Amino acid sequence: MGKWADLKASLQHHKLAQAILLIAFTLVTAGAVYFMDRSVTAFLLLLASLLLLYYTSFTNGIKWMMALVLLVVVIPFATSGGSSYESYMEVATQCGIYVAMALGLNIVVGFAGLLDMGFVAFFAVGAYTYGIFATGQANNFIAGDLFPLSGGTFWIFILLGGFMAGIFGILLGLPVLRVKGDYLAIVTLGFGEIIRIIFNNLEKPINITNGAMGLSSIQPPDLFGYDFTFPHQFYFIVIGILLIVIFAVRRLEHSRLGRSWKAVRENEIAAQSMGIPLIRTKLIAFAIGASFSGMMGVVFAAKQTFIDPTSFTLIESTTILVMVVLGGMGSVPGVILGASLVTILNLQVLTEVTNWLNQLSMQGMINVPTALSPSKMQRFIFGMILILVAIFRPNGLIAAKNRKIPKEVVTGDENSNSSTTTALRKVHSE
Repeated sequence: MGKWADLKASLQHHKLAQAILLIAFTLVTAGAVYFMDRSVTAFLLLLASLLLLYYTSFTNGIKWMMALVLLVVVIPFATSGGSSYESYMEVATQCGIYVAMALGLNIVVGFAGLLDMGFVAFFAVGAYTYGIFATGQANNFIAGDLFPLSGGTFWIFILLGGFMAGIFGILLGLPVLRVKGDYLAIVTLGFGEIIRIIFNNLEKPINITNGAMGLSSIQPPDLFGYDFTFPHQFYFIVIGILLIVIFAVRRLEHSRLGRSWKAVRENEIAAQSMGIPLIRTKLIAFAIGASFSGMMGVVFAAKQTFIDPTSFTLIESTTILVMVVLGGMGSVPGVILGASLVTILNLQVLTEVTNWLNQLSMQGMINVPTALSPSKMQRFIFGMILILVAIFRPNGLIAAKNRKIPKEVVTGDENSNSSTTTALRKVHSE
């Protein structure tokens, strides 16, 4: 342990060594993904390079630049070497969608301390906002046979879906402002189910959502005649939106509004006594968090080309909440890690383990009952992970850290103007 601690301490002060190790690790894992036909382990290790980048001691600007290179160049190129290209990109795209939704929920739960159990409702609002008008469904209540709209309107509907979800977030926030704790969770859970049931039954007297049959043949996005139909194309759309979401959340976290959210989370009475408007602060949290989910709902509808109410159940809301709790409530990097782990666990790890066990069972080497298949024990595995995290990492995988303000800034010592200026620059660069 002593040698390991010394090695870790020496690496923290040698940025060149960190860069060499990170580049070597990335090249090895990228090469493994490129030359192997399908390797879940190599793909996971390649994604882990982003986590290693987070723990380096580079400046935030350099980290952002390197992350962009990894996301936009290295990962797409490394996964394009074999027949599993679209499969890899599908997992990466789904990761991006859930990360954005988890960051939106983190504003409500992690920053403002408002337990929302019906967050998937805003995802559904965004998806149906685009799905209704990108199919012929809107012709049922709008005359003129103007629909479906072309895929070029997808880019406008990203903003429109976020706006509509934000409106629904405010509508949810208004009646529950006086409710706290467990009662808030119950009310938001009911709201999520109400939205799903409305979409499930809104086929009469006017057929708006097509009910349980769902909406099919949703127009895919297009840009200057270029159609987006494959996962590797949607990957870049999701990455673009995700980068904007991460930047917005980071700026909000350390803004005056973000500090107000945290004050409300810690003690509403104390926050109100300090002049923080509770109603407005909570409503803004609901609206902003919901808008991020609504934007990704539009992307989800366009990518799947089919949506129905079964895609927006309570299980989805619970899964997103698990991502936030697992990563660390109030921690942006923690939520990103938690959402990525849960998504990859769902889409790749459990599936691969199940296929491997099925192969062993067919060869007669082992006999695994169907009821004990890992894919069918998904919630049990989630529960076990949460229990282990609660025991060993009670604040999440990456705990939230409050920005440290130097003593000179707080005391306002006039004799240390130069040190105060340096300290302020350091604070704003974090």
